[in-house]
Amino acid sequence: MPWLLTAVALAGLSGVPGLFMNRYGSGGERIACALIVAAALCGLGAVVQVFYDGDPLLLAWSWNIPGAAFIVRLDALAAFFLMPLCLVAAAGAIYGLMYMAQSHHPENGRQFRLFYGLVVAAVMLVVCAGNSLLFLFAWELMAVSGFFLITADDQLEEARKAGFVYLAASHTGVLALLAMFVLLEQGSGSFTFPAAGLLVAQGGSAAAIFLLGLFGFGLKAGLIPLHIWLPAAHAAAPSHASALLSGVMIKTGIYGLMRLTSFFSEIPFWWGGSLLALGALSAVFGVVLALAQHDIKRLLAYHSVENIGIIALGLGMALVGRSLAEPLLVMLGLGGALLHVVNHGLFKSLLFLSVGSVVQATGTRDLSQYGGLSKHQPLTALLFLGGAVAISGLPPFNGFISEWLIYTGVFSSAGKDVGGGIAILLIAPVLALTGALALACFVKVFGMTFLGHPRSDAVVQAKEAPALMLAPMMVLLGFCAWIGLLPQTLGPLLLNAVGSWNSAALEMPTALPLQSLTNISVFAWVLLLTCGVSIWWLQRRRHHVVRSLGTWGCGYQLPNQRMQYSAGSFADTIVALFHFGLWTRRHGGQARGLFPVGEHLTCHTPDIVLDRAIIPASSGISWLFVRLRSWVQNGLLAFYLLYIALTLIFFLLWFM
Repeated sequence: MPWLLTAVALAGLSGVPGLFMNRYGSGGERIACALIVAAALCGLGAVVQVFYDGDPLLLAWSWNIPGAAFIVRLDALAAFFLMPLCLVAAAGAIYGLMYMAQSHHPENGRQFRLFYGLVVAAVMLVVCAGNSLLFLFAWELMAVSGFFLITADDQLEEARKAGFVYLAASHTGVLALLAMFVLLEQGSGSFTFPAAGLLVAQGGSAAAIFLLGLFGFGLKAGLIPLHIWLPAAHAAAPSHASALLSGVMIKTGIYGLMRLTSFFSEIPFWWGGSLLALGALSAVFGVVLALAQHDIKRLLAYHSVENIGIIALGLGMALVGRSLAEPLLVMLGLGGALLHVVNHGLFKSLLFLSVGSVVQATGTRDLSQYGGLSKHQPLTALLFLGGAVAISGLPPFNGFISEWLIYTGVFSSAGKDVGGGIAILLIAPVLALTGALALACFVKVFGMTFLGHPRSDAVVQAKEAPALMLAPMMVLLGFCAWIGLLPQTLGPLLLNAVGSWNSAALEMPTALPLQSLTNISVFAWVLLLTCGVSIWWLQRRRHHVVRSLGTWGCGYQLPNQRMQYSAGSFADTIVALFHFGLWTRRHGGQARGLFPVGEHLTCHTPDIVLDRAIIPASSGISWLFVRLRSWVQNGLLAFYLLYIALTLIFFLLWFM
C-alpha cells in the first residue's frame, strides 16, 4: 500500500512546484514530468505486488465525515485499470515536454500540468476506493480537473464550448451516481463497498441501482446515446491530454460498471442484454461516425466510442454468462473486456500522440489539408501505422488478442441456453462489421495523411517530431507488440482479475481457455516473420527491376493533389449506407451533362444525439421559457400576490 499512496501523492502534487516558478522557465515542467514518471513507477510497483502475491492491498483509516471512511483497496480487477493509467500518464508527461513546452505556453502551461497530475491522482483513487463517499470525492476531482485539461486553450470558443458540455454531462452523471450509492447503502447497510457476491439482485431496488449506475457510468464511458461530451472534448484538448482522457479516464465508467455488478450474487438476464445492446449500438455507430469525420482528432474520439462498445460487449457477455451459470462465458467475456481496456489505452494513446505530432507540424486537424507526410515524418508515419493496425484488430498487435477472446466466447455459447445463445451469437456479426469499418476508416486516415501528394503548403514545410515526442510513442508501440506477440504472459493476470469479479468463474476446468493464447502467440510470430521476409525480398527485388510507365494509365501519368480522394469522397459510399442514422448533409459532387463544369463535394455529419436532439430541444425549451418569463414576471405586484395565494390554496387542497 505505501507504493500506491506514494503514487497518488506524487501525481497530485506534481504540478504544484511549477506554480511558484518562472512562467517562461522549464524547471517546473521538468519537475512535474519527473514526479509523474515516479508516480507511474510506484503505481506499477503496487500492481506487480498485487499480481505477485495474489492478495489485494487494503488500507482503512477513519474519516470525520458521517458515513465516510478512507478505505483504499487494490485488487486484481483494479490493478488492470491501474496498469494503462501509469503507462499512459508517464508517456504523456514526457511527450508534453516538447509538445506543450512551458516557454511556448506561459499563460496556461502551469495550470495544465497541475490538473494533469490531479487527473492521474484522482483516477488512481477512483479505481482503488472502497467507500462510496471517497469514490464520489475522487470522481468529482477527476471530473473538475478534466474540465481544465479540455479547456487548456480557453482562448478558443471550441474549447470553451466542449468544456462546458463535458462539465454538464459529468455533473448529470454524478447526480445518478449519488442516487445509486444511496440505494446501495440501504441494501448493504453501509457506505463501504460490499464484498463480491454479497447482495441479491432482486426487486425494484436492485434494478434501480443497475439503471442508475448504467446511466452515470455509461455517461463517463461514452456509450451511445450518452457519448455527447466525448467527441468535442477529445478534439479540443491538447493531444497528450486527449490520450489521457480517451485512453484512461473514460475507462473509469467501465470500471464502475464492473465493480457495481460484482456486488451481486445473481445477475438478471436483462442486465447483460442491456449492455449487449448498448455495446453493439456504440461499436457500429461509433466507427461509422468516425468514418464520416474530417477532423482527425474528432475521428479518433469516435473510435473511443467504438472501442467502449466492444468492451461493453465483453462485459455484457460475462453478465449473461453469470445469468446462465456458464463460467466459460464469464471468463472469456470479462477477460476480453479487461484486456481490451488495457489494449485500447495503449493503442489509442499512441494514435493521439502521433496525431499530435502531425497537428503540431502542420497547424491543422483537417484531413483534407494533409497528404505525403510520410516523406517528412517517416517515424511518425510508422508509429501511427502500428497503432492503426492495432486498433483495427489485426495481428500481430494487441487489439486482435482481446477481440479474439470475445469471439471465442461468442462461438462457445452455441448450443447453450437458446435465448442466451442467440443473444451472444448476435455479437459475432457486430464485431465483424465493426472491424471491417475500422479498417476502412484507418485506410482512409493513413492514406490521406501520410501517402499521396501534399494538399497544402504546411505539409511541405513539416518536420519530424523531436526525440522526446517520438520516444513515448515507441514505448507504447512496444507494449502493443508485446501483448500481441506474447499474450500468454497476461493469462494468469486475467484469471486473477476475473476471480476478483466473480470467483465462481474459476471453479470449473472450462474456465481455463486462456491456454489457447500460446497458439495465437506462435501464429503471431510466424506472421511477423513472414511479413518481415516479404518486405526484405520486395526491397531487394526493387533495385533490380526496370521501372516503366504504361502508355495509358487512365490518362494521368503525373497526378496532382486535386486528383486524390478527399476526406468526404473516400467514405461517401459507406456513410451513405448508414444515412438512416447519420443524416449526413451532402452538397454537390454530381457531374452532369456531356461537358460538366467543376463540382465540389462537401459533407458534414453532426452528432446524432447532441446536434440532432439535445441542442434543438434545449433551444426550444429556452425559447418557451423566455416567452413565459415575459408573461409571468411582468413586474405587477398584484400578479405576484396572486401567485402566492394560488400556491397556498394548492397546498391546502393537497393536505386536505
